[in-house]
Amino acid sequence: MFGLAIGTWLKVGAVLAVLGLLAWSHTVIYRAGVNSERRAALERSVDLLRERNATDETIRNMDDADLCRALGGRVSDDGTCQ
Repeated sequence: MFGLAIGTWLKVGAVLAVLGLLAWSHTVIYRAGVNSERRAALERSVDLLRERNATDETIRNMDDADLCRALGGRVSDDGTCQ
């Protein structure tokens, strides 16, 4: 193996350097994609929680008759939900 010419060693070194660079760039790009998806999922979760809190606040502020109507019922003359 020591009998190989210096030019051959340079070619082998160049190939190994290119492979190392490709592996490194793939890892960097993969991690960037993972972080991007993680950030998007967290933003969606926060948006859903904000919508849920707004809905909870709206329902919390309703009286019985408004809640009955919101659920598709109607309030009778005696005040019961039907």
